[in-house]
Amino acid sequence: MNSSTRTDPVMEVTEDSLLGGRVRFLQPVRGYRAAIDPILLAASADVKGGDRVLDLGCGAGAISLCLLARIPDLTVTGLEQSPEMRDIAVRNADLNGVADRFTPHLGQVEARPALFKDGVFDFVVANPPYLEADRADLPESTLKAAAHVEGDVPLSAWVEAAYRALRHKGRLAMVHRADRLADMLEPMQRRFGGLQVHPLYPKAGRDAKRVIVMARKGVRTPLSLTSGMVLHNMDGSYSPPVAAALDGAALALGAPL
Repeated sequence: MNSSTRTDPVMEVTEDSLLGGRVRFLQPVRGYRAAIDPILLAASADVKGGDRVLDLGCGAGAISLCLLARIPDLTVTGLEQSPEMRDIAVRNADLNGVADRFTPHLGQVEARPALFKDGVFDFVVANPPYLEADRADLPESTLKAAAHVEGDVPLSAWVEAAYRALRHKGRLAMVHRADRLADMLEPMQRRFGGLQVHPLYPKAGRDAKRVIVMARKGVRTPLSLTSGMVLHNMDGSYSPPVAAALDGAALALGAPL
């Protein structure tokens, strides 16, 4: 990711690049800054041309922009609670020439704004805050805290919002910490079928730190656990499939165990 600092009339941001320069990406200097998790989620989402996608908690739009760079024929709606981050997402849509296909809206996940009619989306992607409030040391930046710490909105509310937004047979893809897997699966198994758990291992032989969980509305297929993917070689460089995904390729996660 390449970066240069610029002064914003509201806040200081950097202009970075994602997917080997295919995406120009503004993000706050002191707030949440995109890591590889949203990029890998976008690369692994089985989204098809013509799909209507909802990006829950879209932030500055990293997932949405990466999806649109890989599959241009999409319509992506973003939902973000922070006015500052929503405004950056709007600017990023303009900066990348996708304002006609990516529309970030201001709103709360648990409120489900009226403009998101139930059952209209083909795919929902989400990168919720990773930390529970009672287990987190709150960052000084309020934007960073909102992105990293759940606050009053539990994971079950994110799952419920995704369920109501999706059409019948629509799909959900969510990335989260591996130690929160039980918190993800409990509400998902009540609402979805076809759950697939994909562990993301930092290196071979290490425990998974992240998981991508995929699910489908209106099916009864049982849960499956895949072999997942190793992110880094032993020398710290990215593994070949991850390196390709960071340059804009689709990411095929592991086969079922």
